[in-house]
Amino acid sequence: MRRILIVGAGQAGLQLALGLQAHGYDVTVLTDRGPEEVRGGRVTSSQCMFDCALRTERALGLDLWADLAPRIEGIGMSVALPRAERVIDWVGRLDAYAQSVDQRLKMSTWLELFAERGGRVELRQVTAADLQYLAGSYDLVLVASGKGSLASLFERDVPRSPYERPQRALAVAYVHGFGPRIEHDIPAVRCNVVPGVGEFFAVPALTEAGPCDILLWEAQPGGPADAFDGIRDPAEHLRVTLELMKTFTPWEYERTRSGVELTDAGATLAGRFTPVVRHPIGELPGGGTVLGVADVVVLNDPITGQGSNSAAKCADVYLEAITAHGDKPFDRDFLQSAFDRFWRVAGPATTWTNAMLAPPPPHALHLFGAGGQVPAVADRFANAFDDPADLEEWYFDPARAADYLASVTEAARSDDR
Repeated sequence: MRRILIVGAGQAGLQLALGLQAHGYDVTVLTDRGPEEVRGGRVTSSQCMFDCALRTERALGLDLWADLAPRIEGIGMSVALPRAERVIDWVGRLDAYAQSVDQRLKMSTWLELFAERGGRVELRQVTAADLQYLAGSYDLVLVASGKGSLASLFERDVPRSPYERPQRALAVAYVHGFGPRIEHDIPAVRCNVVPGVGEFFAVPALTEAGPCDILLWEAQPGGPADAFDGIRDPAEHLRVTLELMKTFTPWEYERTRSGVELTDAGATLAGRFTPVVRHPIGELPGGGTVLGVADVVVLNDPITGQGSNSAAKCADVYLEAITAHGDKPFDRDFLQSAFDRFWRVAGPATTWTNAMLAPPPPHALHLFGAGGQVPAVADRFANAFDDPADLEEWYFDPARAADYLASVTEAARSDDR
């Protein structure tokens, strides 16, 4: 039986561990927190998982909250003027529903499930020197946690990493009492773009205490919404969140009129990080190699909601690669090949995310505007969150965008005749 070590117990690490376990591998997971600490701790992310990613969980029987989490049926887009007036406002329908589950709930449950099925869980902080000592006892070591010194094992891929500093300051709050949008009749993730300020997202979700909503500010650094540094009191964090909504997205603030409250004492999170792509093969200090997983090697800003989706897809790709490899050694060729297969999924998501962090070019603005006039455009935008590779056909290139707009506009006119 082949022995595999996974460092990290997030979406990718635990999904891969449970998948390998189901295929008969001897798997050990190293993590710095046990299930109860995770479940009772601070929120770790915002997230919304779309159909392709959800299907990777479903295939392993890990979609344990499918009947409990709100079903998200669309993506809404609003673009505001500085006076908080909307010039664009539409909702695109998803072909299949999305869902968001608080990762404290999901990861603590998955960690318990892995242990109940006979997996070994070791609670410890892990350094590069620790991995050097441990690696000799395993056929393959995967690093699914980029905390501390472990990220330094993986060199930055300069051509694929255009940013050298954080592009957004992030502030998350999980709340109860957030009302529906009365303008639209489907449950949707709402994305509100405020030029010069940043983006505000509202995501229907599930937490330990039941259905909730995630409020996320993605503030441009140094801008008026970059206001959360130094805030330690969750109540103050929520107050600032609501005040910014009132100022810049009053149509979203209206949804708080009945009164919102934090879901729990750990329901807020703020911080910032630099998007980066790293080379997938980590070099251990005394020789030997490890394979980077998900956001250890492809870390994108959450502006397009791809983090947990890419993590699930990475676990799925690596699971298939490992099980298909049989008894052959996990050499450098294997490690690079496994990542290259993941990059075919993560590359389009990275391209789109980096594009969304920059000011939109004129042809992109035309496409956003068309979403309010032609439902097919809004729907295609919505489904790009599930499959970002589709954007290459119609979004990035001005000529392709013009051809696409002409074709869908003509089709809409024909339908109206």
